[in-house]
Amino acid sequence: MGIDTRQRILTATNELFRHHGYNGTSLSQVSKAAPATIGSIYHFFPGGKEALAVAVIDSTATVYRQLFESIVAETNDPASAFSLFFDQAGQMLVETDFIDPCPIGTIAREVASTSDPIRRAAEAAFDSWVEAATDYLVRNGIRQGEARDLATLFVITTEGGFVLCRTKRSIEPLHAVARTTSPLISSALASRSPTPSKA
Repeated sequence: MGIDTRQRILTATNELFRHHGYNGTSLSQVSKAAPATIGSIYHFFPGGKEALAVAVIDSTATVYRQLFESIVAETNDPASAFSLFFDQAGQMLVETDFIDPCPIGTIAREVASTSDPIRRAAEAAFDSWVEAATDYLVRNGIRQGEARDLATLFVITTEGGFVLCRTKRSIEPLHAVARTTSPLISSALASRSPTPSKA
């Protein structure tokens, strides 16, 4: 029962943050949407809305990292894998009528300079995505340093692409990101040092 209530609160908060942002969401809205009493919210999240935001960021980071890993696992070609991710991200935006697909960037932009716990949670979320993308690229033969740079670029362009797409109500920015990212990954793969042949 408790776990169900906690999850209802998290799910409701996530949806409210996606629609209204951190500052535009109140605990009374969470209580109504969950549904759960204000007392229940403080029982599971003693820090109130700030603690809720940290929990939403943590859970969302895991979901999107797993989503990335499942999408790129569908192909053995890293350049195609990242294009596939951007294509599916664009499709998700269209299907949800351009509602914010991920509240992490939105929350971070609103309160990262005023709430260190939220800033640290967002930092850890983005770092986990960079690590996942780096690991994938390294496993496919790209050198560590270059893989991390490409992974960082991937996270930056994903977050920025979402903002542009929602603003323009068009998924063309994500298509542009895919067209730009794929050649960079292909170039990194082509520059790999050849494996020495065995005598």
